[in-house]
Amino acid sequence: MSEERYHTVEEAADRLRVHAQTVRRWLRAGTLQGTSINRRAGWRIRASEVERFLNEGPRGGDDHAPLPAADREPAANV
Repeated sequence: MSEERYHTVEEAADRLRVHAQTVRRWLRAGTLQGTSINRRAGWRIRASEVERFLNEGPRGGDDHAPLPAADREPAANV
């Protein structure tokens, strides 16, 4: 039986390509599922939840979820 891997907020943020504060906001809102260990240790997020979030998007229809790579528009040249 394999053990589930857990990510810190910073590791999840790197994987999701967002700022760590964004991950914390999603965790507090329940958009991303995780476990708060304590104030000092912070949050832990299952690797499978990070992958689910990448593939399916947020729980509850959060408008601030990352877009799938195919839906992202290239930056405009200004």
